[in-house]
Amino acid sequence: QVQLVESGGGLVQPGGSLRLSCTASGFTLDDYAIGWFRQVPGKEREGVSCISSRDGRTYYPESAKGRFSISRDNAKNTVYLQMNSLKPDDTAVYYCAADRFYATVFRAVVGGVTLGDPEVWGQGTLVTVSS
Repeated sequence: QVQLVESGGGLVQPGGSLRLSCTASGFTLDDYAIGWFRQVPGKEREGVSCISSRDGRTYYPESAKGRFSISRDNAKNTVYLQMNSLKPDDTAVYYCAADRFYATVFRAVVGGVTLGDPEVWGQGTLVTVSS
């Protein structure tokens, strides 16, 4: 079975940090580009970062640049999203997604999933930033 599972969400105070994990089963993540997305009720899913497969190229939109960092550990079949300086507006359900083509993930992160829908999605993990 092809599956992505996110973990690491929870409650954190403004200014705090969290590290989310995205672990793949049923396929090898090092062959896939990975994106992280977030969504709040009533709003469109928003990309916050992505990373390419073999060369490790990364991208961050302005909402995440300087605060979020994506990385991968291919030996563990896991991709991480380190989130620092968290704000209440970062509160959302965070999803990871994988696709064989970086362009697909990049388009989704930059312009929304209507522009590029990755092949595999996780179930999401809730991040709540509140004092």
